[in-house]
Amino acid sequence: MGKESQNCVIQPKSVDQMLLEFQGKKWCDNSSLLRFTGVADGKDVYNITAPFESEGRKYIAGRVEARDSESSEIIFFQQEKDQWVARKEISPLQLQDPFVTRIDGKLIIGGVETFQDEENPGSLNYRTVFYQGKSVRDLERFAHGPDRMKDIRLCQLPDQRILVMTRPQGVVGGRGKIAFILIDTLAQLHIESIEKASVLEGQFLDEEWGGCNELHLLKNGKIGVLAHIAKYDEAGNRHYYATAFCFDAASGAYTPMKIIAVRDNFQEGPSKREDLKDVIFSGGLIRRDGMAELYCGVSDVQGHRITICDPFVSFEH
Repeated sequence: MGKESQNCVIQPKSVDQMLLEFQGKKWCDNSSLLRFTGVADGKDVYNITAPFESEGRKYIAGRVEARDSESSEIIFFQQEKDQWVARKEISPLQLQDPFVTRIDGKLIIGGVETFQDEENPGSLNYRTVFYQGKSVRDLERFAHGPDRMKDIRLCQLPDQRILVMTRPQGVVGGRGKIAFILIDTLAQLHIESIEKASVLEGQFLDEEWGGCNELHLLKNGKIGVLAHIAKYDEAGNRHYYATAFCFDAASGAYTPMKIIAVRDNFQEGPSKREDLKDVIFSGGLIRRDGMAELYCGVSDVQGHRITICDPFVSFEH
């Protein structure tokens, strides 16, 4: 996997350095704006998952909210020809930013729950929560992470243990870094274990931040990590980019992060606010014979799909 290891810390690269190395900036635009129907007028669907199957049907979970609000819910959409239709008989989840995986054969759906911040009246607190079930129709809440932590993701390893990637902030993680811990069962997915995760040093400069979006078990047992990196510019505008790297759960080694897509790779469109124009949030990736379909929320308003070179192929050799 390269010379990086637990004992050889990666030197962090800035977003600007990664952009100079980015190989996709000259791509022809092959992105598609996904069409979602069945939501209330004036509400947007963004920060979508990649398609997944449940009971033999294909779904996308998406964050649905009004343009002038942060009050959102996760709605499940089923594919019907060239559009994704909201399944109103499936209970929505009062969460933001959905993600999906499978552990022990169970469907795991998660997202970010917001609630009133007791320490800062008038502000919102947040945490990652997890639901499980046989299908999207019988999901039950079973765990949640620490307050003020988004981007907790799970992947079951070949030995059946579970890799948990987290995003500590504050004293440990600054504006937000990626950390990991291994647990034996979902019963160990609780705040105490999550807070023991070890930070992957060298992935972010202190003034920049990021998190994990989706974990892919590769053919050699290593983990392909779909992630994001972000920064503010001098005017306070946010800039988010889709990234990827490889993690070896057996040794704790990991490769440097690389940018795999930027906002300019996608079709033009509106943004929720002016400071969110240059934002993509990678929700999921489908690997296909050396290529990959990347599903992203774009400018906090729309859901797009783009075909890119599979960022994990080189890590499987």
